[in-house]
Amino acid sequence: MSYSLRNTLRRTATCLAIGAAFSVGLGTAFAAGDDVNLEKLGAFKKTDTPGTLVKVPQGGKYAENLTKMLKEIRMPEGFKIELFAIVPDARGIAVSRNTAAVWVGTRKSKVYYANDRDMDNVADTVEEFSPSVKFDVPAGVCYSPDGFLFVAERNRVMMFPAAEYFTETSDTVAVPIVKQGDLIPAEEESYNHTARSCVIGPDNRIYITLGQPFNVTPPEKVDLYRKVGIGGVVSFNRDGGDRKVVLTGLRNSSGLAFNTKDNSLWWTDNQVDGMGDETPPGELNKVPVGADGKLVHGLWYGHPYYGGGDVRTDDYKGKTVPKELADKYVKPQVEMVAHAADLGMMFYTGKQFPAKYKNAIFSAQHGSWNAVKPRGARIMVTYLDDKGNAVKTEPFAEGWMNADGVYLGRPVDVQQYIDGSILVSDDKAGAVYRISYQK
Repeated sequence: MSYSLRNTLRRTATCLAIGAAFSVGLGTAFAAGDDVNLEKLGAFKKTDTPGTLVKVPQGGKYAENLTKMLKEIRMPEGFKIELFAIVPDARGIAVSRNTAAVWVGTRKSKVYYANDRDMDNVADTVEEFSPSVKFDVPAGVCYSPDGFLFVAERNRVMMFPAAEYFTETSDTVAVPIVKQGDLIPAEEESYNHTARSCVIGPDNRIYITLGQPFNVTPPEKVDLYRKVGIGGVVSFNRDGGDRKVVLTGLRNSSGLAFNTKDNSLWWTDNQVDGMGDETPPGELNKVPVGADGKLVHGLWYGHPYYGGGDVRTDDYKGKTVPKELADKYVKPQVEMVAHAADLGMMFYTGKQFPAKYKNAIFSAQHGSWNAVKPRGARIMVTYLDDKGNAVKTEPFAEGWMNADGVYLGRPVDVQQYIDGSILVSDDKAGAVYRISYQK
């Protein structure tokens, strides 16, 4: 074990021993029995987890059907979309630095590990990752530049040092940097809006979205949620310490990314349901950087007074926005089509795509669950100006919804692959696609 890895584990263990941000002892029944395994894994001891790694079959008739479906996807000239991997319930994507390893989260209880072993840009194997850990909605996965995998669950954050080198058995180095029951107060755990997204910032901190569980947050929950960051974005040191609430006024976000040109933080937001097919709009938002070069904290982005854009919610219509919030209100950079369900996003920094896409935002629209007129199920691209603000948004890849309004697939996340192509997850089809460009 390297010196740096040993020190990281020691610092993390110390932090966990001191205590977390909330009261201790609020862990859910789901995590019962998990602590024993985690204690062993953190000490490099085997857990004797029964069985072998679940392998997901690749190829065959199902792969053929997905490949046939992808022929319906429309993109600008020169772009091609292909099946990268069959991954059940695919949600968040994290890409390793240099081994063509890809981790894929789900809204269920598994994280998958896809590996392109022969480097032909198609995954050869897809296996369950770290089954000795009992995951609970591990939708958010992110990977640090120095090789640490982070998994944001419903109410816990896991760290896996050297994750790409612990994939041959059920046991991995696994450390709960935010213990079960400490990401949010355990009594606020919900089945709704719990698919987290995470990203490692330029300050080497981990940033996590915390969707609030209601359609519109009730008044009696507003103060608590603002205090702990539910309905916002929180950040931690990579050992789980120094929790900060970065922003509030978010309804339900499953996508965030840093602009590497100016270090601003951007995020998507799903807005209020039940107000009609065409209102309120979805959002793409920005947290700016201040004169000190640091991310501005404490801004407010509208919820629950606004349902999306400048549309007031029925629950708070006629109520005056408190001055402390109004003074910190930030309008969205982009108002998206209502109920298209904007989810994962990324900034393109690769060299494969044409120059016009450099530093553009690619984002996924999952598609509506309740709009009478279906919409979404596509990849959008947003272009920025020289000041780092959005100037134009347009469809980039569409066709996952047929002429009858039936979803053939539902895109969730978009992340850059090691060769400058991009990967797209689809939780309906249970797949990850690769979009590449050739002149």
